[in-house]
Amino acid sequence: MSFKEINVTEINESFIKNIGDEWMLITAGNNEKYNMMTASWGFAGVMWGEPMAIAAVRPQRYTMEFIEKEDYFTLSFYGDNKKIHAVCGKESGRDVNKTEKTGLTPLFDAETKAPYFNEARLVLICKKVYTEKLDKNAFLDEDIKAKWYPNEDYHTMFYGKIIKALISE
Repeated sequence: MSFKEINVTEINESFIKNIGDEWMLITAGNNEKYNMMTASWGFAGVMWGEPMAIAAVRPQRYTMEFIEKEDYFTLSFYGDNKKIHAVCGKESGRDVNKTEKTGLTPLFDAETKAPYFNEARLVLICKKVYTEKLDKNAFLDEDIKAKWYPNEDYHTMFYGKIIKALISE
């Protein structure tokens, strides 16, 4: 499969549907070592006058080490292929080789070295511009905190300027 770069404004899809229903992989690292995780939470829109995506990562996720260290991360979408997400959402890259287990073919952006996979239908390459850990005292709805954070493992939000959008051809 090959990819064509498009302007992010040419994407005529609902990111609410893509992220919430289709899910995505958040991937970070480099050609020597990387990790990916399934995510069904996140955002895409405009912030500070730029196209932006926000990836939410819990502190215990192995991907956290990579996304904190690197300047870039990718968000990639695979249609209804939930087999990929079954592995990348439940197993840790600390314990298994997710690339082998899913059969994904890693690719690395020529400019940024950001990792993504040949099997994706849509890839957003993002440059980190801001991070913020959710503050337990900032929740206005205590039910959200009780339901989603009983262990107080609050997400860190990684804001990424979308510098490239790739679609499979």
